[in-house]
Amino acid sequence: MTVSSTATVIAMKQWLEVGKLEDIPALGARVVRTPRGDVAVFRANDDHIFALDDRCPHKGGPLSQGIVFDHKVACPLHNWCIELQTGCAVAPDEGHTGSYPVKVEQGVVYLQLPAAPAAR
Repeated sequence: MTVSSTATVIAMKQWLEVGKLEDIPALGARVVRTPRGDVAVFRANDDHIFALDDRCPHKGGPLSQGIVFDHKVACPLHNWCIELQTGCAVAPDEGHTGSYPVKVEQGVVYLQLPAAPAAR
């Protein structure tokens, strides 16, 4: 199950508040819409949180709709397995998707995005 969310910028460090940890289902994901594209924030069964571009490196399938197991997600289109920590495909498949730092503070999940390039 995925839940669509509009992220709120907090501070100047580009940390976005995703929501409460309990709002992300165990073995599930929440989609955060960002100016850089959708990011899937995953919750493993052990409550570890991970964030990846919501795009499989194979054919662009929505990883947020995949099956989460251990610290991996299986793409819903062709069953490619992606490591949640690194965004790398599990061998023998090859490729990777972007991954992002996350943190949980007082039960609230935050996602860090790279700073936007300076305007010219």
